[in-house]
Amino acid sequence: MEPIPPDPLIRRHRRALQLCFAIPGLSLATWVTRTPDVRDLLDASTAEMGLVLFGMSIGSMLGILVAGALVARLSTRPVIVAGMCLVLAGVGVMALGTMMSSAPSVSFGLLLIGAGVGLSEVASNVDGAVVERKLDRPVLPALHGCYSLGTVVGAGLGVAGAAAGFPVPWHLAVVLLLVVGMFAFAVPGLRPGIGRPGAADVAPGGPGAAGGARERRLYLDPRLLMIGGVVLGVTLAEGAATDWLPLLMVDGHNMPSGLGSLVYAGFAATMAAGRFAGGPVVARIGRPAVLGGGALLTAVGIALVSFVDSPVAAGCAVLLWGLGTSLGFPLALSAAGESGPDTTGRVALTSRIGYVALLAGPPSLGFLGEHHGLRAAMVPVLLLMLVAAALAPATASRPRRTAVTCDRHEWAG
Repeated sequence: MEPIPPDPLIRRHRRALQLCFAIPGLSLATWVTRTPDVRDLLDASTAEMGLVLFGMSIGSMLGILVAGALVARLSTRPVIVAGMCLVLAGVGVMALGTMMSSAPSVSFGLLLIGAGVGLSEVASNVDGAVVERKLDRPVLPALHGCYSLGTVVGAGLGVAGAAAGFPVPWHLAVVLLLVVGMFAFAVPGLRPGIGRPGAADVAPGGPGAAGGARERRLYLDPRLLMIGGVVLGVTLAEGAATDWLPLLMVDGHNMPSGLGSLVYAGFAATMAAGRFAGGPVVARIGRPAVLGGGALLTAVGIALVSFVDSPVAAGCAVLLWGLGTSLGFPLALSAAGESGPDTTGRVALTSRIGYVALLAGPPSLGFLGEHHGLRAAMVPVLLLMLVAAALAPATASRPRRTAVTCDRHEWAG
């Protein structure tokens, strides 16, 4: 018997989510690849750049803390739309801030981006988990691959802009026009009603979206907390590279700024390749082995960057860093969604841990970098990756008790 082809509405929803994952990646990579130029425009020290980055930390905290409650109250679609609008507004504010050489304006733009990413990606991950169950095959790794693909495109544009001496404000303005067009194309494909209590995204036999008491119970679930520990390590490793890699190469290994941005583009490319090509590897050796091995590979890459005085070795080690980190977040989210009833609450909680580490952790590394150098500041990340490798067995799959069918009327909205 031939498999039933996916419903067209589900495919359209998946394409919309692909764009919603790509937009933050493209926007953040544009910022990251131009950080050496922005640092010069603002005449900021490493510690002052850390303070600028705390704008994103504050915004991401706000977005992440309210995302789960907003999804439960409004469903995922309006939360994704609101988050994307904040990301677009943040890119515009950063363009104006760099034009005025205003550190507070740039920090506020990052705050808007952080809040938007916190809102939209928690909701997008909930949607992705639902689509994954509807199609009965892994979807989240490829969706996060679209985020990485967005970073590759953004990094490529950043490298080209830096090499050509293209002014940062105009570069950000061009990227803003591009992501506005992508968002306009994505919005019609987002499905309504997902994530609210009683919606179709609830795990079989489980309750609806997590309320206060239910969410407190999730915090007491030992297996979910171990999965959260994996997420904490892998997302901090990804965030540290996203925020600091060009400056780490320029200041820590004396690379030219253009080459430092190119190294980051290599990191983003290996992240994307790992996420798009990792499905067969996961099917062959299992999720815990992929997560544990990836965490160890990332630790080796970070160790080489931190301790070996060779720009060539550091540039090659960044590829290990990116490949090892690539599947960590999406696979851990899949494990969280399967770890018990209330898929929405579990994915939202794990996403919250991940995005706190991804967006709020790296700015703290700037203060370590100011006193000990950016290479030394990566050592705590290395140690957390070793912890993530030890916790990886907690992500093993559990047998499904009930199949989830694909009913077209659930998606017609």
